[in-house]
Amino acid sequence: MAVIVVTEFMDEAAVAELGAAYPTLYDPALVDQPHRLGEELADCRGLIVRNRTQVRGALLDAAPALEVVGRLGVGLDNIDLDACRARGIEVHPATGANDLSVAEYVITSALVLLRGAYGLSGEVVAGAWPRGRAMGRELAGRTMGLVGLGSIARQVAWRAAAMGMKVVAHDPFVSVHDPAWEGIGALELDALFATADIVSLHVPLTDATRHLAGAARIASMRPDAILINAARGGVVDEAALAAALREKRLGGAALDVFENEPLDAEAGARFAGLDNLILTPHVAGVTHESNVRVSKVTAQNVLRVLSPER
Repeated sequence: MAVIVVTEFMDEAAVAELGAAYPTLYDPALVDQPHRLGEELADCRGLIVRNRTQVRGALLDAAPALEVVGRLGVGLDNIDLDACRARGIEVHPATGANDLSVAEYVITSALVLLRGAYGLSGEVVAGAWPRGRAMGRELAGRTMGLVGLGSIARQVAWRAAAMGMKVVAHDPFVSVHDPAWEGIGALELDALFATADIVSLHVPLTDATRHLAGAARIASMRPDAILINAARGGVVDEAALAAALREKRLGGAALDVFENEPLDAEAGARFAGLDNLILTPHVAGVTHESNVRVSKVTAQNVLRVLSPER
C-alpha cells in the first residue's frame, strides 16, 4: 500500500521525488472516487491534495496512520484544521509558491475588463469595424483597492503601482508599522469599496468574510468599477454581483472561484450572457511555472515531516 497518496494533479518531477523516497500513489481521479480513496488511505502517512479533496470526517477516519497533509496551494478551507490538530496531523500549504501567478491574473483581468476590446475577433473577421464599442479605458491613473494585504496582494500592489495606479488597501491584521504599507493608502472597508476603481479580494473564506462583497457593498461601488475575486468562493454574493452586472450598475467583474465548483445549473444561468464578466475555473494560481514551484515545495514539506533526518 502507498505511504504517500496524491489525489489531484501535481508536477511529475515532484511525484518522482516522492516516489524515490516512499511508495507513492499518484492518481488525480481519486478526488472523484471517495470510496476508493478511503481504501487507499489505510496505510497512508502523507496525503497531498489541492482544493477539491475534502480532508475531514470520513476521510480522516479512513487514514489512521496519517501524519501530514500537503496542500498544493494556500487555501485551507477544504481541510478540517481542528480535526487534524487533534489527531497530531501536520498541515503544510505551499505558501508563496503561486503568488506571482495570482497577481498576474488580477492585473490581466483588470486590463482586459477596462479595455473592453477583446472578444471582437469574430466581428472583425466578418468585416465589421466596431471601433466605437471597442474604445476602452486605461489602467494608469486609476485606484486599485486591495481587500487584504497578504503576500499575493503585495505582489498585486507592486505591479499596479508600476503601471501608474494608486493603491489602497484594507487589512486590520497587518500592523500600521509593517513595511508592506509603504506607498499604499489604508482605508476602511466600506470606503475602499465606495472609492476604488478596481476592488481585488485577498481574504480567506471564514464566517466573517462570507459574502463580504455582498449586495450593499456592491451597490456602493462606482458604476464603472471592477470587482475581482481570485481568493475564495463565498466571499462574493454571486447573485448580487450578477444582478449588478446585468443591470449595468457595475463596470465588470472577474471570478476565478465560486461558492460551488464546478458551477451548478442555477449559477450558470445567473451568469449566462453577461459580456462584462470573466469566469475562469479556479486557475488564477495555476500556471506551468507555479505548478512546478507549488509541487516542489509541497513534496519537500511532506518528506520533511515523514523523514526529519532529510
